[in-house]
Amino acid sequence: MDGQIRNNIYAGLTVDIVLKEDQRTGKRTRGIVKDILTNSQIHPRGIKVRLTNGQIGRVQEIVGS
Repeated sequence: MDGQIRNNIYAGLTVDIVLKEDQRTGKRTRGIVKDILTNSQIHPRGIKVRLTNGQIGRVQEIVGS
C-alpha cells in the first residue's frame, strides 16, 4: 500500500519509516504506528507518523496490520 495516502495508515499498523536523520541515506526503521502527525490527505514524501517507541518519521512502506 501507499505510504503517501493518509487513509491507508492507522494506529496499530506496521510500517517502515525514514527518520529525519536518515533522510540522506534512506535507512528505514520498522515499527508500529501510534499517532498520525500529517493533517493533509496526501503527502508526496510520505505521511509523518509517531511510532509506539516514540520515533517520528515519514512512511515509506506499509508492511502489515
